[in-house]
Amino acid sequence: MPHVSDVLTPHDIGKFTNLQVFAKQVVEGFCSGLHRSPHKGFSVEFKEHRSYVPGDDIRSIDWKLFGKTDRLYIREYEEETNLRCTILLDSSGSMGYTGTRSHGLTKHAYAVRTAACLTYLMLQQQDSVGLVTFDKKVRRYIPPRARPKHLQAILGELEKQNPKHETELGSVFHEMVAKLHRRGLLMIISDLFGDVDQLMKSLAHFRHANHEIVIFQIWDPDELDFPFRQWTQFASLEAADNRHLVDPAQLRNAYLEKLNQFREQLANGCNRHRISLVPMTTDQPFADSLAAYLALRRRAK
Repeated sequence: MPHVSDVLTPHDIGKFTNLQVFAKQVVEGFCSGLHRSPHKGFSVEFKEHRSYVPGDDIRSIDWKLFGKTDRLYIREYEEETNLRCTILLDSSGSMGYTGTRSHGLTKHAYAVRTAACLTYLMLQQQDSVGLVTFDKKVRRYIPPRARPKHLQAILGELEKQNPKHETELGSVFHEMVAKLHRRGLLMIISDLFGDVDQLMKSLAHFRHANHEIVIFQIWDPDELDFPFRQWTQFASLEAADNRHLVDPAQLRNAYLEKLNQFREQLANGCNRHRISLVPMTTDQPFADSLAAYLALRRRAK
């Protein structure tokens, strides 16, 4: 049976002590003890009085206040609910890349550890967390649960993941909109390689359904600075017969220009749809990057 220590070290877990994940725009679910639902209920904490109207439950009348004012008032309470988070993990072939500066860690392995860390943190906070794995289609959907044993289910699925196949972010995300009936926090862990316009349409679909979105975009350093100098054979990780032997020096400037365009297009789209885009590179400790981001969110709250 998988255990959290299989993917996270005590050092990693220690990075998240005293940190909380805050969801800025989640309406229905909030962290227990820290956030409160705007829906009025009868469970936890007094919110306000309002005048009695015919049809109200007489058990909700504040009789002490009636004794003082001779008027009928209803006591209303705020209901505390937990955050409902779904982690969407990209397991397509491009996530299998690793360069010389990543200590043998592929982007996918880095993403899996990030997902495990987030799952552990959410469940420690008694929040609900679920998992979606995908490449060109949804491979596995584990609905959000807040039970401690749910950690084993998600870690077990993370262990099974093997990056392969092509990816189709737009169609996968459109498919998931119909499955995620309740609004919540979506944490997407992916390199986001694909058509940006289609991706933004699918993310807008999520936003239209009132989900808050945080994207952890995983990069290998090689993808950012293109360090290759000698003739190199580049092979697609998503299409086995797609190989090209090229002189990198002749491609470098064009590649970096395209890369900058891609990143700028992504950043502008995410900003337009109020989506948090968090770049992470595999040569940096993922726990450090994640902890710094979570601390920033806490200060911004």
